[in-house]
Amino acid sequence: MTGSADSGEGRLPARRPVTLRDVAEAAGVSVATASKALNDQGRMTAETRTRIREVARRLGFRPNGLAQSLLRRRSFTVGLLTNDTYGRFSLPVMAGISEALVDAGVSVFLCNVEDDPRLGQLHVEAMLEKRVDGIIASGKRLDRHLPVTLAGLGVPIIYAFTEPDPGSIAFVSDDAQGARLAVEHFVALGRRRIAHVTGPESFMVVHQRAAAWRAVLAEHGLGVPDGFYMSGRWSERFGHEAVAQLFGGPGEKPDAIFCGNDQLARGVVDALRERGLAVPDDVGVIGFDNWEIVAAETRPPLTSVDMNLSALGREAGLTLLSLVDGKAVEPGIRKLPCRLVVRQSCGRPPDG
Repeated sequence: MTGSADSGEGRLPARRPVTLRDVAEAAGVSVATASKALNDQGRMTAETRTRIREVARRLGFRPNGLAQSLLRRRSFTVGLLTNDTYGRFSLPVMAGISEALVDAGVSVFLCNVEDDPRLGQLHVEAMLEKRVDGIIASGKRLDRHLPVTLAGLGVPIIYAFTEPDPGSIAFVSDDAQGARLAVEHFVALGRRRIAHVTGPESFMVVHQRAAAWRAVLAEHGLGVPDGFYMSGRWSERFGHEAVAQLFGGPGEKPDAIFCGNDQLARGVVDALRERGLAVPDDVGVIGFDNWEIVAAETRPPLTSVDMNLSALGREAGLTLLSLVDGKAVEPGIRKLPCRLVVRQSCGRPPDG
């Protein structure tokens, strides 16, 4: 009987993995030279290094990740801890981190610790068991610690968009500068009665943004009428309620409203429309966060302050790579500037 099941007839031979020796032979160099070229080490001309890498790419050479890890005493993985279960802030931060790390061949190991200290500790222990090269901690707000301590772990730690431990390295958005952008834009548009509707005063950013709002108004000789500052929930409903109070009674009415987030701003825009007030002709509106699914879909589309979280994550990732490579980095908090994304909700200057 021929053609038995285990005779191997009709099967394609398994393709042998391309080795470093194959690359060296095809490039006409020694194995040592090929290794140095592919690992960006040793002295050789740029032309030789490029030629060897091109040969490796053409042959489909895949370096042995485990061998590289043992050689460099690195795992080429980074842990990312967050308690932002919704992902509104952590996802753009992570996108920036990944962008910074991918070119260095480093993968991100994401763990959501929610607000559970026990879960946080389990995830940290798992990261250390996997011998991550470092950890980046990110959160759902700037002024709250993650529910786990990261001190004394023996690996580099970077904080991004969360409250850091003393003496650590952290990247946060400059909320006061972002608020200034919004209010100064209103002033440049000729608005003079600028109200501020924001979130709970238990948030540090609420105080920072409100202080910047007041400071810009004072610098331009503009007062703050009674009732022009309103603090409440981060919700569209509170935006509705704020408009009812701002326009429902006697006294001066605002011609512009700077909101502490985009949900508030969307509620404000809807409530103004219900009162027969046109946005931006009668009242201009600017939000904060530039949450695309809210800002771009508001009618009219919402001008908003963008915290540049992707850029923040990228800076955090690059800094962690520097620490992993043994470079000295000065501890402290780095405040990264925001930018204003202008859409239709704030109006045009008086001259058009």
